[in-house]
Amino acid sequence: MDAQLKRGILEVCVLRAIKNEDSYGYKIIKDMKPYIEMSESTLYTILKRLENQEMITVYTVEHNSRLRKYYHITSIGKNRLRDFIEDWREIMLIYKFVSKEDNIND
Repeated sequence: MDAQLKRGILEVCVLRAIKNEDSYGYKIIKDMKPYIEMSESTLYTILKRLENQEMITVYTVEHNSRLRKYYHITSIGKNRLRDFIEDWREIMLIYKFVSKEDNIND
């Protein structure tokens, strides 16, 4: 898979994981695991990139006497997720065209 495409897909997966509620790194990985495997190092790289692009904000909360970083999707992040879904619908139409079987023998 093209690296740029995969990067974009992973970013929207992370945005989707925090769309309905703020979350922290370990939980994001756990929530995504049934759909896609992601290492912690990959996740934190993506989270930093999303923060730099203002698609998420970060805040800390004390949990069991330790600080835990939580990630919150912003309106920019929600717009990116919505745009991706719209783009993906178009990609699926193209996929159907490209992958359809020819009725003519080669």
